[in-house]
Amino acid sequence: MLLEKLSGIEERYQEINQGLLEVGEDYKLAAELGKEKSDLDPLIEKIREYKDALQQVEDARTLLDVEDADMRELAEMEVESLESQIERLEKSIKKHLIPKDPRDSRNVIIEIRAGAGGDEAGLFGGDLFRMYKRYAETQGWKVEIMSMHETGVGGVKEISALIKGQGAFSRLKYETGVHRVQRVPETESQGRIHTSTATVAVLAEVDDVEIDINPNDIQMDVFKAGGPGGQSVQKNSTAIRLTHEPTGMVIQCQDERSQAQNRARAMSILRARLYEIEETKRREEQDAMRRSQVGSGGRSEKIRTYNFPQSRVTDHRINYSSYNLSGILDGEIEEFIEELATEDEAARLAEAGLD
Repeated sequence: MLLEKLSGIEERYQEINQGLLEVGEDYKLAAELGKEKSDLDPLIEKIREYKDALQQVEDARTLLDVEDADMRELAEMEVESLESQIERLEKSIKKHLIPKDPRDSRNVIIEIRAGAGGDEAGLFGGDLFRMYKRYAETQGWKVEIMSMHETGVGGVKEISALIKGQGAFSRLKYETGVHRVQRVPETESQGRIHTSTATVAVLAEVDDVEIDINPNDIQMDVFKAGGPGGQSVQKNSTAIRLTHEPTGMVIQCQDERSQAQNRARAMSILRARLYEIEETKRREEQDAMRRSQVGSGGRSEKIRTYNFPQSRVTDHRINYSSYNLSGILDGEIEEFIEELATEDEAARLAEAGLD
């Protein structure tokens, strides 16, 4: 079955090369074919290595029945080495064959909101933001706060931030959902463990042309920005509140210096949210099997629990736990991302009939 798929890909590759020879002055078609060829080049190279290894192992097996013991031993070693190489190439080829998420290379808009638990939920929301900020820094990504509403005790009611970096969405997309913390709050005099939650939404930043928003559907309010307790209040009205009437979404931005900058930020968040709605609809229709195995990451799902008394973090979608809670909250979340990515890849391989 794999060889049949690969033959079809090779035929398409030949068609592309022929098309590039005959394209003439159709520069748009030439660019499209050139990009498709560039995307296929690494896979074609792997396919050629794979077929060459298959032929070599077949040739080596013909020597397994010879009378010369030394020759047989060499042939056995050759077959073992080639079979290992073939296995590695098959895995690599299958990864190339999995349909790619077009959002994977995009920047990320991450939104964190305090859930159940009052002030403790706000503090936990702040902890999560610091966790993602530290992780982004280890990846060499840039973090820009777009909007933040703080609580009076050092937490956040909600915060939106733009994380800029190649592949940011491909790594952070698994973080969407409800995160739960179990710990004794500093204000708890009797040492009782409280459970609080915060909601994380990870959105792929989208371009203006990808989402068509009718200006008549947006109500814009302008007001003066200010910090907690009335501090840092601006004299000019620069903060923006956008209401998207068809969906009821409300986006507020006040961290930029000018009204135009805050409006641009708010529109960026709105586009990302609307794009996510459309992507969710598409995934619900096409990826039901994968979501049932890995989890959709919907906001109603409790995806992860941070248990302070046991210093344990558990991801409920894959039943994976780590006892490095302090390190994880300091940004060391790569182990969870790797486990989730591996599970997701296995599910998509099965869905494509390549497992």
